[in-house]
Amino acid sequence: MEKRGVDLFNGFYKNKRVLITGHTGFKGSWLSIWLHKLGAIVIGYGLDPYTGDDNFVVSGLKNKIIDIRGDIRDYKKLLEVFNIYKPDIVFHLAAQALVKRSYENPIETYEINVMGTLNVLECIKNSAIVSTAIMVTTDKCYKNIEQIWGYREDDPMGGYDPYSSSKGCAEILIDSYRNSFINPKDYNHHGKAIATVRAGNVIGGGDWSVDRIIPDCIRAINKNKDIKIRNQGAVRPWQHVIEPLGGYLLLASKMFEDGVSYCSGWNFGPSSESIVTVSSVVDRIIAEWGYGKCIDNSVENAPHEANLLILDCTKAKTYLNWSPKFNIEQALKLTVDWYKNFKNKDTYDLCISQIESYCKIEI
Repeated sequence: MEKRGVDLFNGFYKNKRVLITGHTGFKGSWLSIWLHKLGAIVIGYGLDPYTGDDNFVVSGLKNKIIDIRGDIRDYKKLLEVFNIYKPDIVFHLAAQALVKRSYENPIETYEINVMGTLNVLECIKNSAIVSTAIMVTTDKCYKNIEQIWGYREDDPMGGYDPYSSSKGCAEILIDSYRNSFINPKDYNHHGKAIATVRAGNVIGGGDWSVDRIIPDCIRAINKNKDIKIRNQGAVRPWQHVIEPLGGYLLLASKMFEDGVSYCSGWNFGPSSESIVTVSSVVDRIIAEWGYGKCIDNSVENAPHEANLLILDCTKAKTYLNWSPKFNIEQALKLTVDWYKNFKNKDTYDLCISQIESYCKIEI
């Protein structure tokens, strides 16, 4: 059995066949690393990495897992992967995840986030092997009314911008499939369990996406340029990528053993002290890095983005015994450490050491 260094799941994932869509992306690569270390047989299905410095590339994951290139919109190819590799568990992370890009390419955003999710659901429905599926959406799936208390899992879905709306649509779609084809009441017949998971603003090493505050900061600092902030007063629930992934892995392990009790939506957000403004995060990154400068780059009549968004994670704390472990300072320190060291250290080991630091914390 894998040592408890990264294993909070009592050896559950050893030799499990786990399919991850979007494995080349930021969260997908971290999940792939963790599962590989746990001894799972990881099958990744996704597009090419965004840059040569992406976590997937520099951690050498291509040589550690089954690495398949494919578009989530290609149902025929996706179904072929399900039929060939016969996964026990599916983590669906593939998405168009940028608000600004969703304004620029709304058709693409809905095709990927809604129709891509539909393709995954169809493959799960038609698989004789898959028993557990974690469908990753976002905290932005909720109808955001800028309330000062956190959104709970039974609050209405919504979305002002196309990205948020597409994720709200995906949640409704998943719920429809769960009711219509994979109903928990009929679990003894079909043997399948599906849950959706919603995290906050996830940060960590290896994300180079455009128009995300952490990568924007790192690029500006490395080029000795000003960090331009377009929405500095926006309040977000910041959390290190390891935090929600730990929740996803815990939830999937419980669903595998009890397919009826956990088939619903779940929030995995940070503690209250990590819900801070964009400008506060930038200031802390500059302090952690040791230098840098930021300027206000807000644009009049810019596309709408939410100013306040908070998750209520009482459900996960109560029924999964899951709680966030890192505060905002720890999350940002780990993030900056990755970007400072990924070129001169073994990146896979760097990620594992950060996952181990999370696993050592008792809650």
